[in-house]
Amino acid sequence: MSVHLLLSAGRGPQECAWALAELLLRLEADATRQGLETRRAETVPGDRPGTYRSALVEIAGARADAFAASWTGTLCWQAPSPYRTGAGRKNWYVTAQPCQVGTRRTAFAEADVDVVACRTGGPGGQHRNKASTAVRATHRPSGIVVVVDTERQFSLNRRIAMRLLRQRLEHGDEVAGRAATAARRRIHDELVRGDPTRIERPEAPEQDRRADSTRPDRRGRGRRS
Repeated sequence: MSVHLLLSAGRGPQECAWALAELLLRLEADATRQGLETRRAETVPGDRPGTYRSALVEIAGARADAFAASWTGTLCWQAPSPYRTGAGRKNWYVTAQPCQVGTRRTAFAEADVDVVACRTGGPGGQHRNKASTAVRATHRPSGIVVVVDTERQFSLNRRIAMRLLRQRLEHGDEVAGRAATAARRRIHDELVRGDPTRIERPEAPEQDRRADSTRPDRRGRGRRS
């Protein structure tokens, strides 16, 4: 299975776009350790080289949904700004939310349509009232029903009914696609700064980690790694 996760710096400063790039690398490394595959389906670059305002990541694997959930919410990259020396702020926030990408097109087959001959009232003369030339067509998978009585021949009304069903299904797919796109756009404005679900920091250089592992504790003994 696969899950799409959208990371967005929202309307934050350029440091947030830098934080997103760093968090994206951390997410990809975490996924690799857990045996999952990632693909950058779409990225929007930031003002600075190597930064991103947003990134859409596809995560594939047996536990992709659980992994995506662990990276969902407000993410915090905790590090000094690389652009403004002396700035006191060290917390840069990014939002990550699962989203739907590319809604499925509804397949249409005439075998999925129940067609029933019927009579309809209203103007049209005696022929329409006495002959069952109208068509009531039901698309079983979607439940869409159309009634056509514009022609005096059953076969012509049936043909029109099939065309109308196909058009309504295509329209429904278009509406669903626009709704999914709108939902993705809203994510960019839903960034909540503070109370992060996950905090990540730059890894310390190797020499610093070695020094930290041998630093004496309060009892004067070296700290075990």
